[in-house]
Formats: sequence, structure tokens, C-alpha cells
Amino acid sequence: MAFFFGLGGLFYVSVLLVNAIAILSEDRFLARIGWTSGSDPGFGGMQENSVKAKMVNLVSSVRTLMRIPLIVINTLIIFYELILG
Repeated sequence: MAFFFGLGGLFYVSVLLVNAIAILSEDRFLARIGWTSGSDPGFGGMQENSVKAKMVNLVSSVRTLMRIPLIVINTLIIFYELILG
């Protein structure tokens, strides 16, 4: 139980948050709340310097760049928990 208060717990929480961002579906979830990256700023879309546009870019970047590293990290965590858990 004391493990959750150290750096290991912080690592688990950060991996879980990145996993949550990575699995968000743009068609099913993000489009419903208006967080798609394909909107045109000239027709009522987002401005590039708004917080919403930056969050959409962050979600898109995490989904693109962290796909392979997350597979490796999640596999290592699963093996760690199975062996030492």
C-alpha cells in the first residue's frame, strides 16, 4: 500500500493518464464535444492559440507519438506485476 505514495505510484498514474488520452476515439468521443482537429478556422473553427486548440493538438500528438512506446511500457508493467506483483 505504501507503494502508491512513492515514485512508482506517480509513474503508474502518469501511464494510466497517457493510456486514457491515447484510446480516445476522435469519431466517437472527441467529435461529440467538438474537439476535432479538422475544423476550418475561417468557418467558426478554433483559433490556433486557444487552449482548446492546444488540447486537441496534445491529444493528437499523444495518440500519434506514444502508440508504440505505450505498448512496450504496458507490456513491461504487466510482466512486472505478474512476476513481482
